[in-house]
Amino acid sequence: MVSNFHLPPIGFGPGSQSEEGEELHYMQLPSGMRTYSAHMPEIDDPSAVTPALKTLADIASAAEACARGGMARFDLGGLDAANRALIAEAMGQGEVAMRIRGIPALRVQESVFAGVWMIAGAGVDQIEVGAVPSAALGRAFEPFRPAKGARHALSAGVVNAPALAVELLDKSAAYMGGAPHVVNLTLLPHTEEDLIWLDEVLGEGAVTILSRGYGNCRITATATPHVWRVQFFNSMDTLILDTFEVTTMPEVAMAAPEDLADSAERIQEVLEATR
Repeated sequence: MVSNFHLPPIGFGPGSQSEEGEELHYMQLPSGMRTYSAHMPEIDDPSAVTPALKTLADIASAAEACARGGMARFDLGGLDAANRALIAEAMGQGEVAMRIRGIPALRVQESVFAGVWMIAGAGVDQIEVGAVPSAALGRAFEPFRPAKGARHALSAGVVNAPALAVELLDKSAAYMGGAPHVVNLTLLPHTEEDLIWLDEVLGEGAVTILSRGYGNCRITATATPHVWRVQFFNSMDTLILDTFEVTTMPEVAMAAPEDLADSAERIQEVLEATR
């Protein structure tokens, strides 16, 4: 009798697998990453849109200056329909959008030029140039849903959230700028009840940000100073990274100095092509 150890393994080797109509199916990789594509507005009569062209030139100069720090604001309310339409066409839509609650409520859309932000609301029609719109910084932690604090009553199923709340509230109170403090929920054991309790403890602020790039990043200000919820989703809208950041503004929502310098060059290219 031959022991099983000496028998050839079943299901391995040439001819062991059926080949009739079978092929491997791989999960589709994420696609559709946004890249910059210059759009050159068509202008029949440049003299009719002189104010818009001047505004674009001023925005380019501001972007170059803001790459070294600071911000600039341009009020578009005085432009007529043709000039305003040219500005909108030249700006396009970039990757970052914001909703800012309060009075007035604001809608913010980054243009295709990083660090150049279009801001709209009741009585507001502006372009702001800088790393991030000033209203997103100044109004972020104004309570839309007030924070209940660490003494909020525990509910069934809350396990690790109290320790996380102590850490976040301590870092919030001590934050004076500098590097962010990150709590990575993806790597920490927690229950659904932990997340609900933390959400009530920290509250919800006035600013919500969506950054669309290779997948989505959703950023929500809490009603606790300097504390943000930052969630990354892949292109199939599956949550792949869930964090709290104690910082002034999460870096993923901000335009870097080199982005602003690049935007200045690109706006100049558009101007040269339209004149």
